Amino acid sequence: MREQLEAREQKLLSPFATLSSNSKGRIVQEEECDIRPAFQHDRDRIIHSKAFRRLKHKTQVFLAPTGDHYRTRLTHTLEVSQISRTISKSLRLNEDLTEAIALGHDLGHTPFGHAGEEVLDRLVPGGFHHAEQSLRVVDVLERDGMGLNLTLEVRDGILRHSKGKGEIICEDLSEMPVTPEGQVVRIADIIAYINHDIDDALRGGIIKDEDIPESCSRILGYTHSQRINTMVVDLIACTLEKSRFELCLSEEISEAMVKLRDFLYDRVYDVDKVHGDFIKSSKIVGELYHYFIENEENFLREIVKEELYDALELCVSDFIAGMTDRYAFKLYEKIFLPLPWMIF
Repeated sequence: MREQLEAREQKLLSPFATLSSNSKGRIVQEEECDIRPAFQHDRDRIIHSKAFRRLKHKTQVFLAPTGDHYRTRLTHTLEVSQISRTISKSLRLNEDLTEAIALGHDLGHTPFGHAGEEVLDRLVPGGFHHAEQSLRVVDVLERDGMGLNLTLEVRDGILRHSKGKGEIICEDLSEMPVTPEGQVVRIADIIAYINHDIDDALRGGIIKDEDIPESCSRILGYTHSQRINTMVVDLIACTLEKSRFELCLSEEISEAMVKLRDFLYDRVYDVDKVHGDFIKSSKIVGELYHYFIENEENFLREIVKEELYDALELCVSDFIAGMTDRYAFKLYEKIFLPLPWMIF
């Protein structure tokens, strides 16, 4: 069955697509699955991982929201996956590879969103970045230290998905994923968060519809679905016009996306109502880190191990980065806050 599916890829996919049969393989050689091509196998391993399940209780933008419709890190990941697959299908790229990268791209994200990441980056020797931690999760931490042993193409896409406030489409190829599918995920990540963060900010009363720059709405659309559709269709159309594979956007759409992203930083991410909660959560991450660095025995007891598997700083960083928001809250409460005295 696997060989039949690989033959179907060779027949149907674009000459620019990454074929499963041409994968550069895994760090540790293993027998191939009888029914699943390599990238489909990777996707399944990621979905069944513990780190993937924990994403449902990790912050996307709003800290521990009580409303049912706010995004979490998991729903963000699923939206990136959906947008990525839509683009890949239209460009006849490998959807399995695209989906595997999309589902794994944020596995290393800390609790409390980028606030947790900034604290660990400041405290951990050598710094901390969630993309590198995502790779560490799949290489080292999952399956009780055995890792998921993913293909090199999926690992590369996970490592190179992040772009911060950089260019929508990076011109420096050394910073881009090596596969077209990884490049699709990188831009789909931007399309997803620009749109769903506006949606959540509207739901949370941080902004109103009339606050969104009219020049952006006039070009991209006035609703969540219109904006996503405009960005995706423009990306596909511009890319298909090229004689070789090169993801591209029209100048008008690209400029509107940058302006909308800048609006989010000015009016959502950095406003006191949102940012203030993350300042408080930074204190939780920082104090937990220092506590475990200073109390190695307590740390080993907490992670249920007899000895460290790496340098203490890295082990503590792994532990904190893997926490959900609610686990970090409960652990902080257990360690630092007095509990009511129980009288029997």
